[in-house]
Amino acid sequence: MNNPQHLRYSKEHEWLSDVEDGVATVGITEHAANALGDVVFVQLPAAGDSVTAGESCGELESTKSVSELYSPVDGEIVEVNQDVADDPSLVNSAPFGGGWLFKVRVAGEQQELLSADEYTAYTAG
Repeated sequence: MNNPQHLRYSKEHEWLSDVEDGVATVGITEHAANALGDVVFVQLPAAGDSVTAGESCGELESTKSVSELYSPVDGEIVEVNQDVADDPSLVNSAPFGGGWLFKVRVAGEQQELLSADEYTAYTAG
């Protein structure tokens, strides 16, 4: 599995882009998308919602199960990916691209996230 080097990863299998102008993009990893199977519904937080690192902020429903979506950082939701809400299969087909889930204005210090190599080792174990 190819985890992009420029992203950071949570142990709950979310990725976080670099913070630009205080805002970062969040999605789930290819590892998580593959484990879920075909995603058929997403429940995302709404713009304006506050999120807390490590706490649930939505759900991903697949043909196999329902999984919680966790925020990797504290902050305020500034945008959700309407394309994913309309076509949840984007989470499977492009987890690191068009399948991103939301953008968050990061508040305070970020929790410790894994590098791509650390996440690859974590998921291999």
